Amino acid sequence: MKFSSKIQRCELSPIRKFYPYQVACNKKGIKIYHLNIGQPDIETPPAYFQAIQQRHKPVLAYAPSPGIPELIQAVQRYYARLGIPYAEEDILITTGGSEALQIIFNCILDEGDEILVPEPFYPNYDTFAACAGGRIAPIPTFPEEGYHYATREKIEPRITDRTRAILITNPGNPTGSVLTPEEMRLIGDIAREHDLFLISDEVYREFVYGGEPLQSMGSLPGLEENTIIIDSVSKRFSACGARVGAIITKNRALQQHALKICQARLSVATLDQQACAALYDTDPSYFAAVREEYKRRRDTIYRKLQEIPGVICKEPQGAFYVMAKLPIDDADAFQTWLLTEFQDNGETLMYAPGGGFFATPGVGHDQVRFAYVLNCQDLTRAMDLLKLAIAQYNAR
Repeated sequence: MKFSSKIQRCELSPIRKFYPYQVACNKKGIKIYHLNIGQPDIETPPAYFQAIQQRHKPVLAYAPSPGIPELIQAVQRYYARLGIPYAEEDILITTGGSEALQIIFNCILDEGDEILVPEPFYPNYDTFAACAGGRIAPIPTFPEEGYHYATREKIEPRITDRTRAILITNPGNPTGSVLTPEEMRLIGDIAREHDLFLISDEVYREFVYGGEPLQSMGSLPGLEENTIIIDSVSKRFSACGARVGAIITKNRALQQHALKICQARLSVATLDQQACAALYDTDPSYFAAVREEYKRRRDTIYRKLQEIPGVICKEPQGAFYVMAKLPIDDADAFQTWLLTEFQDNGETLMYAPGGGFFATPGVGHDQVRFAYVLNCQDLTRAMDLLKLAIAQYNAR
């Protein structure tokens, strides 16, 4: 039997592939500090669960393919508070931001087409592009420069006749970088001038630590036909298991094409949509408290990384990740060693090895992504373990 060339181009997730080693550690009673997956430990607002408990309809029916009206209207109100007016028909509800990306890629890519993405990038972008017949064309960045990419000199030379879109994550996963308004405008201008879609993954929008206002590519005038916003409740409301996201764009032709796929997959889970609609009424004080907590964690992990000889990283400005270059030869091998041979007082740690966040061959193997989703005490212990482990690993 034959498998498709598309799926054979895909790789297993670099974030989840060490799960068997984790299971073995658990059986030995070894505690693992999980910095590998962006699963927040912040409590989901109770409005989500209350909305489910209050539902008493006798039949759990299909939802409308574009999404239930109350959720679409809640998303509308959210963007209106950001000063961005969207019509209901500008919003399609999806099964998480992941399905939103899959739908968009299938709408804009033919075999061999390219999407420009600054690397390192969220690894699933590569999988989604490959499954749609396309490929990621990377914009290289470097840890010594804080993974900065927002210049014409870095972006425009990589645009070819196969380029269909520029895809950015702002704030960034895995780098924690945040674009300035001037950089956002520059990227938007490049997309418009070259007649490209601009896909802006903004699922970490609430998590910025410099006091700047929340921002979106959707606020930039003159880019209505180019801009596609990918959004999700997963990180914003610490509701990763809800699996509700959205495609938001004023490009009506694109929305009509996307609707074909939405109708073919019937609908997003009805109960999750109803519960997520209630989430959008969460008091702003919730976000202020969550943002302050993540800032403390950011400060903790960055300070501790600076104490480890040979580590190269810049202070992340948003999201809840930090990308770092470690003084090791291979992050995959080091992670395997951490889970099979290293422990200190019955404890070790996990991270996401950097190689899978890059499309350029041979790049990123000495880099890692840490998700600072643990409390400050646990982060401190995890970084102390890392320092000890690096010294022991390199002394073998």
